[in-house]
Parts: sequence; C-alpha cells; structure tokens
Amino acid sequence: MIWLYVTLGILGLLLLCLAVLSLVCYFLPFYQKHSKKEDHYRLPDSPYFDHDRDKMYALIAEMESVPFERVYTVSRDGLRLSARYYKVAEGAPLQIQVPGYRGTSVRDFCGGNKLSRKCGFNSLLLDLRAHGESQGHTITFGIREREDLLCWINYALARFGAETEIWLVGVSMGAATVLMASELPLPSNVKGIIADCPYARPVDIIADSCQKRHLNPKLMLPFIRFAARVFGHFKLDSASAIHAVTQTDVPILFIHGEEDDIVPCKMSKQIYDACKGYAELHTFPRAGHGLSYMADNARYEKVVKEFIEKTRNSQTHS
Repeated sequence: MIWLYVTLGILGLLLLCLAVLSLVCYFLPFYQKHSKKEDHYRLPDSPYFDHDRDKMYALIAEMESVPFERVYTVSRDGLRLSARYYKVAEGAPLQIQVPGYRGTSVRDFCGGNKLSRKCGFNSLLLDLRAHGESQGHTITFGIREREDLLCWINYALARFGAETEIWLVGVSMGAATVLMASELPLPSNVKGIIADCPYARPVDIIADSCQKRHLNPKLMLPFIRFAARVFGHFKLDSASAIHAVTQTDVPILFIHGEEDDIVPCKMSKQIYDACKGYAELHTFPRAGHGLSYMADNARYEKVVKEFIEKTRNSQTHS
C-alpha cells in the first residue's frame, strides 16, 4: 500500500510541475501587464538602437508634438481597442499602422508615421490589444490581432467612407499581423500592405527565441502551444504570414534590416517567395530590427513612395 501512495505522490508532483511549467510558458511570451503610461523613449538594449538613439529621440519628440485624436473600436471578443488618429487632410488616403511586440506605437512608428504624413496620408496608429490604452492581457502573435485589424478597417470605412484608399503597414509583430490579415475578407479599397521585418510563423519566432535563450524548442513548444490554448484561448498554429500570402492578391512590400538580430532577415525572403500576387522585397545593409528607416532614410522613403504609387494605380486586388 505504501508504494501506491508513493506512486500517487510522485504523479501528483509531476503534474504540479507540468502545470507550473505551462503557466510559465503562458506568462513569459503571452501575458502582458501593461500600463497606459507608456515610456516611448525606452528603447531596447541593443547596439543598433544605441547607434540611432539620438535620431529616434528626436523623431519621438517631434511626433509627440503632432496633434491627434484618440479613437476606439471593439474587438470581436469584446475588448475596447484604442488608436491615435492623425489627420492630414479631409478625404486623404489612410494608413492603418500596426506596431510590434511589447513596443509602443509612437516609438515603433516615429519614422513611419512622419513618412505617411509627408506623403499626404491620414493615419490610424493602433495600440495593439494588451498594449497602450487597448484592453486585454494576452498577446497572440498576430492570431487575434489580425481580427482586430479587420475591426479597424470596418471602423475606417464607416467613418471616412467606403471609397477611402487604405494601406496596411506593420513593424515586426505588426508586420506579421498585417500579412496574416491579408487572407481575411478585405475590402477592395485596401490597396497594399507594407511589412517591415515580419516573421513567417508565430511558432517560428518563438522557436528562434527559445534557441537564443539556450532552450530546446522541441521540448518547449508543446508546453507553449498548450499554454496558448488553455490560458490564452487561441491556437498558436491557426494562422501565419507565410500561409496568408498564398491566399491573397493584395500587393505587398517587404522591408527588412540585414543585421536584424530579433527577426531573421531570411523570414521576409521565405514569405516573399510564397507570395501569390505582386510583391517586392528590399533589404537594408547595417540595419537592425525595425531600423531600416534609420539606417537609410532616403532609400526607405523612395522604396515606400514608389510602392504606394504603383499600388495606387493598380487594379490587381478585387
């Protein structure tokens, strides 16, 4: 009888350890205890950001001085989502801008939003779910965020008119999100997508992160998938950028820094190679993660402006 108790005790301890591990696998990659008081000047600890720190601080300060309207919509699962609306001109085309994983909207788009204003675009700069003033505590690596983007598109059509030309623009996880959204039923006036340093699949970037932390992805991923499903209420493999682009004819511009130490540059090439419709890929030497604009401002602007002109006159997407 004593061996039965010992066996049950060992099994109970093992189950407890597995439960704790699963909780850790939820809290580390997915859970976000966010605050509305974001520090836009807090930059990642990276030599690439150190190199461009003063330039980014100046762009952030400039953007903070630009007037905006705080606007809201509601996600399909009932979260109140928030965004900044920057108006350049009545009836102007619109960019919906999607920032990255645990980033802030102003930091991630301090360059991109300036460029959109320079090009004469109005813009909706989103706070992702679980970020900024948007509700929620679970980051889903683009799975739920792509559905939130569809809510913002519907908001834009209702407010600015059904004929408003729209471009979807994302950085890092935001780039993966706009690509994942491309397979959803987008209206024909979504003219193009600009994806700056996207990852191919949520599971790929998580596996890459595990490796960088000297964790075996094959051992960790089952627990991470389980944690996403049980605690985050989403399936980690239910959507990916690399699959979505095989289902859409929306033109896509890929931009990626060749020295990206967070999302490997090769991931943009993988997604680009899978594209069904028109796509361009431009890589930037000496540029870190999300820093292609900083590395070569003139070339970045040229690439984006030329893509916008091509897609503005294109009738490819219907």
